This record gives sequence, C-alpha cells and structure tokens, in this order.
Amino acid sequence: MVQEKQTAIIGAGVMGEALLSGLVRAGRRVDRLLVGEKRPERARELEDRYGVAVVGNADAAARADTVVLVVKPQDMADVLAELAGSLRAGQLVVSLAAGITTSYIESRVPDGVAVVRVMPNTPALVDEGMSAISPGSACSEDDLAEVEQMLRSVGKVLRIPERQQDAVTSISGSGPAYIFFVVESMIEAGVHLGLPRATATDLVIQTVVGSGRMLQETGTHPTVLREQVTSPGGTTASALRELEVHGVRAAFLGAMEAARDRSRALGQ
Repeated sequence: MVQEKQTAIIGAGVMGEALLSGLVRAGRRVDRLLVGEKRPERARELEDRYGVAVVGNADAAARADTVVLVVKPQDMADVLAELAGSLRAGQLVVSLAAGITTSYIESRVPDGVAVVRVMPNTPALVDEGMSAISPGSACSEDDLAEVEQMLRSVGKVLRIPERQQDAVTSISGSGPAYIFFVVESMIEAGVHLGLPRATATDLVIQTVVGSGRMLQETGTHPTVLREQVTSPGGTTASALRELEVHGVRAAFLGAMEAARDRSRALGQ
C-alpha cells in the first residue's frame, strides 16, 4: 500500500512543513514519515508539533522509500551530493525545486532511482495548492500515482509534460504573488479613496475569494463573467479602460515570461 511506504521530506521550510502537515491531516501515519533537518531547534519544533522523527538528511534518505526534496534550486547540487551515498535503486525522489530538471537529478543519483518533478504553490498551506507533476525517465505509473496521492493532501494535482514546467512555474508557481500584489494594490487604492484600511482589506479579500469561487464552481469563461459585471458606460467599464490604457495585460505577459525565463536559468 502506498500509505505504508516510508516518506522522507528533506527541507522543513514553509513548503516542506505545508506538505508534512497536509499528509498528517490526510491520515498518513507519523511513524511512516521522516523529516531531514539539521537545525536542532527546528527539529524539536517539528517533533513536538507533528510527532514525527526528525533526523539528518542522509539518514532520512537512507531509511525512506520516497525522498521529497523541498529545497531551493541553488541548494540542489549540494543536497544531492550529500544524499547520493544514501540513495539506492528502487527509491523514488520527488523534487519541488523550481527549474531543476529530472535529468539533472538523475545524473546525480544512482541508476534505478525514479525521479518526479513537481511545481507546487503556497496555497498548499491551506489545502488549496496547485501542483503540476512530470515523470523522469525511470518513473513508473505507480510512482506517479504515489506522488499524486501525496500532493492531493494539500490541493489539486495535474500531470504535464516536463517541457511545460517552466511555463507552469510562471503561472501557478509564482502566481500567488501576482494575486497578492493585486490585492495589496487594491487595498492601497481603497485607502487612497478614503476607506479605513480594515474595511478596504475586508472588501478586497472577499471580492477575490468570491470571484475565484465563481470561476471554479460555474465553469464560466472569465471573459463572460467580466462582461456580466461590465455595464456599457458604467463604473466598471471606466475602470477597465484605465487598466487597458496602462497596459496591464501586457505587463502580466511580460511578468510571466520573465518568471519562465528565470525558471529555465535556474535549471542550467
């Protein structure tokens, strides 16, 4: 059973803890979970909070069937060098590092280690994450199914070809920051228009949450939903005209292209 496999999470930062907490909430047995963490104070914190064993990275990798690497792209080479002697054929390595290709990891681990590349995002913290997964050359259907089950504990999962991962990074991986930027800007505008900050914050956040729910539950194209709000000659039409004048669409395209390009560069 997938649930009985020993899973090690290497990297106990925000995303690593989000995955750990999601697995625990989903019913994964804590005695089948390991965390690789070098900082003693952080190790004690995680042990107290989740009841999991927190050990060194190499020890965690040696004891696990599935090794989940939740590390920064620039740290991946050092982490793989540290783990290479502990990994063995038949294990599954899951990478959540932006830009790092499956071939990069495969060239640094023993033959027979399966690799899956994942691009998650931070709404996993509230079980509303979006994860895109891609198999490496030695990855089986069972490996992909295991990764899907693991990531469904913190949100939605899609399988995509690896060539699309950099684009996914620019959309859903970095996407929460774009949304937060828009929310921040709308709140500041509300304050500028004379609203108390708390009032502006409540108005904007609920508007974003409600709009997202409409998109998700109605299945209606966003253009149609936008047109339903936009009366000819009305307030919304005036606002949208300003956004078009200032090139907001082009700015989003440029931003996402920059994120995609940076993801490609990290992989090199």
